[in-house]
Amino acid sequence: MVSSARLPGGAAQPLSLRQSEARDRADRIEVTSYDVSLDLDRGDETFGSVSTIDLVSLGGPTFLEIQPASLLSVTVNDFPVDLSRHQGGRVPIDTEPGSNRVVVDAVMTYRHDGEGLHRSVDPADGRHYVYAMPFLDAAPSIFGCFDQPDLKAEWRFRTRVPRDWVVIGNSPATELEPGVWEIGPTLPLPTYLVALVAGPYHVVRTEHDGIPLGLSARASIAAHLDHDAEEIFTVTAQCFDEFHRLFEIRYPFGDYHQAFVPEFNAGAMESAGCVTFRDPMIFQSRVVRTFHTLRASTIAHEMAHMWFGDIVTPRWWDDLWLNESFAEYMGARVTADATEFEDVWVSEAYSRRSWGLSADQRPSTHPVAGNGAEDAATALQNFDGISYAKGAGILKQLNSHLGDEVFFGGVRDHFQRHRFANATMVDLLEAWERAGAEDLAGFRDGWLLSAGPDTLELDRASGLIRLTPPPGERAGRHHALAVAAAPADRTGTWRVQRLVVDSDTVPVTVPTGAVVLDPEIETWAVTLPDASTLAALPDVLSTSTDPLLRASVWLSVRNALQHARLDPALALDLLAAALPHEDTDDGVGQTLAWALGAVVPVSQDPVAARARVHETAAACVAASQAGSTLQLAAFQGQVSACQEPALLRNWLAAGDRLPEGVVVDLDLRWRILVQLAVRGAIDRDELAAQLADEVTAVSQVEHAKALAALPDAAAKSWAWARFTGEVEVPNYELEAIGLGVWQVGQEHLTDPYVERYFEDLPATAEVRTGYLLAQSVGDFYPRWSINAGTVERARSLLGREDLDPVLRREVVDFTWDLERRLAVVEAFGSSGAIKP
Repeated sequence: MVSSARLPGGAAQPLSLRQSEARDRADRIEVTSYDVSLDLDRGDETFGSVSTIDLVSLGGPTFLEIQPASLLSVTVNDFPVDLSRHQGGRVPIDTEPGSNRVVVDAVMTYRHDGEGLHRSVDPADGRHYVYAMPFLDAAPSIFGCFDQPDLKAEWRFRTRVPRDWVVIGNSPATELEPGVWEIGPTLPLPTYLVALVAGPYHVVRTEHDGIPLGLSARASIAAHLDHDAEEIFTVTAQCFDEFHRLFEIRYPFGDYHQAFVPEFNAGAMESAGCVTFRDPMIFQSRVVRTFHTLRASTIAHEMAHMWFGDIVTPRWWDDLWLNESFAEYMGARVTADATEFEDVWVSEAYSRRSWGLSADQRPSTHPVAGNGAEDAATALQNFDGISYAKGAGILKQLNSHLGDEVFFGGVRDHFQRHRFANATMVDLLEAWERAGAEDLAGFRDGWLLSAGPDTLELDRASGLIRLTPPPGERAGRHHALAVAAAPADRTGTWRVQRLVVDSDTVPVTVPTGAVVLDPEIETWAVTLPDASTLAALPDVLSTSTDPLLRASVWLSVRNALQHARLDPALALDLLAAALPHEDTDDGVGQTLAWALGAVVPVSQDPVAARARVHETAAACVAASQAGSTLQLAAFQGQVSACQEPALLRNWLAAGDRLPEGVVVDLDLRWRILVQLAVRGAIDRDELAAQLADEVTAVSQVEHAKALAALPDAAAKSWAWARFTGEVEVPNYELEAIGLGVWQVGQEHLTDPYVERYFEDLPATAEVRTGYLLAQSVGDFYPRWSINAGTVERARSLLGREDLDPVLRREVVDFTWDLERRLAVVEAFGSSGAIKP
């Protein structure tokens, strides 16, 4: 791919490595070691980078990658390379048969987009922090290298930093002299798994089962890290014990450090020996159980990568499921089986599964394996709900079918045969077959190599379950699932029958009343409730004592709305009837958030619909125990739904209308302030004073969201200057501004920006790359401009042949989402607030 985009620092966007090029280079060379020297003590903008690379070659031409601010020299076996040949982030070199040494000397630019070597300033104290995020193709913006997953090598680092900094990496770091640290040698790793964390971090250490454990976070949140450390260390130790039991292969990378770093794009990154997490996972406010569960499952997910990805690495990104699908499945399973967060499958149903099903129905759907990642840029877009949630769901199904003995027998075989090397889908399937699985060709073709979900729905009149394969795919998947029937009265129990759906139609006994397909969430499919079930659910959903069944119902309800099968008014009726009886944080918090983000905007009267959500949230608060996290989940939803400035002000001041047990801390304070901003009930001076009162990274991000949400023309213009890149802001602030700028009810201010979005979007590829480029497409997409004109504007943009491929994919998907909202509006009517 050739793009006109430009990287931070002014370097041209590099050519994206193609799979064919990677295969050819891996056939020609074997990289044996890297010795990298980084000088991080020369200012805030740039750093020095010298890479010494030893490799064995068949001889002849190849190329290395480097994305410098200034390329000083490249030598091969002490002979200088003509630097004028450096183009598209590549330097062509000529190698000799046998051993070669390549040395790359460059000045590099710190990045502020969460990729490469990211440098940030903590607004709380002005201290600077650095971390490396070389994934997926950002390593060449840190050092010269051969950047592909199947050229694994041993690594050494020598890093010069300010004397009050600490340095952490893939192996234990040693301070050789004040400000000079050495890391390595490491076990063989690809470029994308290199870790470097440097700055005045607060560090906590312990040990478990002979493995040194460490945690680190910014100094300004040291007290919060100390508070959370016991829980994090406990989960870490429990997960290690369970992974060792299941895999029968000990963790091999020495120390295990978990670094919570600022402005991190992903949830976490599995760099061997030093996992990096986004530091909001160190809780600075009271949070609902959902977030403790998410943190635990993320810890387990990243630990699973030490085996799936770090010991055995995919040969190319078309098999990224060998990393992410496995880590997603194992993360949830180990969390459920080994930690106190046994309810993780309920959390996964409300969040990750919905994410995956939406991704799998969009135009960009792709197979779990063999995903068409012809180059690295395409591969980055495939780190989505399909590669994570769908792949995990399919592996859970396979495990249920094979049983643990065969499933983990094959996994252990796979690890042993490809230890510290690379492998493919075929390698793993063969390992399972050697362990006793039957021929897995049908599983491979039906589940791994075909795209899109099947749809399952009840034909009540005919007494059938109907299976509809995705468009363009043939039927052939088998679905083993349960069917649950609601009790005839509120004191009865739900009745469950099991069946296998292996053809277009399967007979089923259909009782009267509500029927729930796949109540135990056992198969990957879109389940659609029939009309009689939707009508009956408000009276019967609260009769279930099974939180997973209730999660399954809400999944089906979400599906029904997305497919324009459900009147938003009925969704609000169900919300009001069932949610005050819900006893899980996920069920309350995530369902309220869905109602505000998906139901209210497509309702006939969004103002009245938001008021109904507020009333339901208030009922949930009243029904919950004072001081419980269930109450907190409900109150967070109540704040987000509130349209009464006087009530918001009362809460902000901890007045008499604040529910007993609720404390307005950092998170709740800014949640209230953002809503005051949306209502125009606060001005910029007061927001600035609120920021000054408690200057933290969280406050700074939420302050940016509040400024963008203000209902005046200046706010929207301010936000737009940041979208276009006219004004550069850190990645978290850019995301917050995008989420703040579009507000239902502010169409008179935002309508002019609908056209501007599609006009200005292509040029954003000149100021952003990678994750942040893709993320900003969705954050700033005019999601509440639900009308045919917006869809036509999107289609017109997609007709441009020169549109950046990353932008194209994201616009296609978000336009599909908009078309789904428009279908609901057309089916059930709308108010003037959202024009049809």
